[in-house]
This record gives sequence, structure tokens and C-alpha cells, in this order.
Amino acid sequence: MRSIQYCFLCFTILILSFSPFGQAQEKPAEKPKLMGRVLVPPTTGFRAEFLEELTYYEQRYTKLADAMPAEKYAWRPGEGVRSVGEVFAHIAVANYLVGRTLNPLPPGANYGVDSQTVAKTTMALSGDKPKLIQALKDSFAALRSDVLQLNDEDADRSQKMFNRSTTLRGSFVVITGHFGEHLGQSIAYARMNGVVPPWTEESQQQQQKPGDKPKP
Repeated sequence: MRSIQYCFLCFTILILSFSPFGQAQEKPAEKPKLMGRVLVPPTTGFRAEFLEELTYYEQRYTKLADAMPAEKYAWRPGEGVRSVGEVFAHIAVANYLVGRTLNPLPPGANYGVDSQTVAKTTMALSGDKPKLIQALKDSFAALRSDVLQLNDEDADRSQKMFNRSTTLRGSFVVITGHFGEHLGQSIAYARMNGVVPPWTEESQQQQQKPGDKPKP
């Protein structure tokens, strides 16, 4: 467990490398590029299916992170359990870790960071709502770019993901499961703090008939 946590910490610094944390404003969407070449999203195949799931979870996480009051980011259900902000930070860090696992660096390459700096960065992100939301968005964009660089022909390639031996296609199932696990955790956190998930609130408003009194 400690080695896994350390790996997640080590990749937190990537958020600083890829994310303009000083700017919390919404940025115009850009198509991912590799060496100046636009990466075209697939319309069929296992990558296309995963990218659809990726978009779904990105929307859920960013909407929920935005709906949570900033003062609740430090809330945690008990000692030794991740706080609201730490769960979102965990997802952002995991997205970079997953991307680097799918597209590893060349042999001998490293990020040249020390664990103390990474730990301080992680704690700072978990308590800063605007920067953390931007970090989430940037991490999903980075993971999407990594997936676009893969080939459908490699679907059955051996792959390690979260210490599980699987295939490249199977790793997408593992990643999706990880998203679902922590989204459920974040929804429970929101409910415990009186926050209704935005998509649930939107659905309730659409179903409510004109003249009906809102349910408590």
C-alpha cells in the first residue's frame, strides 16, 4: 500500500508541469496534439468506448467538485480517511499515473522531483478549490491524450494496472472501476454535507411538474 501511495504522490508533480494553476478560469477546449499532429478520436473500438466513459466521469467529477463548497474541501468522515479535496486530488494524480503507465517514459527518464516537495504540493491542491478543479480538468485532458496515442491493434498487449496483470483493453476496465469507486465515495461525502449531486438535481427539476411543490 505504501508503495502505491508513494507512486501517486510522485506523479502529483505532473499536475504542476501540465496545469496553469495560477489560472482558475475556464480555458477554450483544444484538440490534443502529438508532435504538432492533431490526434483524431476513434469512433469505434475499445478506445472509443473508454473515451466515452472518460468523458462521463470527467463531467461527474468536475460538476461535483464545483458543487461542493470550498469550506467543505477539508471535511473528512473520520480520522485517517481522505477528505473531500483529497479524493479529488487522488483522481487527478491517478489520471497522470495511469497515462504514464499506458505510455511509459523512455528507459532512464525521470521527473527529477523529491517526495517532500510532491507531498506539500498534494496537500496544497487538496485545499484549494479553484486550482484543484482546474487540475482535475487538466488531468483528464492528459489521460485522454495518452489514450489517443495508443493503437487498437494493441488491445491484447500485456499490461499492468494498479498492480493487476491484465491486457491493455482490460486495463481500461480497471481504470473505469477506479473512477466508479471514488465517484461513489465523493457522492456519499456530498450527501453527508447536504449537497445534492448536480445531475440528480437537474433530473429532479425536469421531472417536477409546473405547480408541484418541491419535495423536502
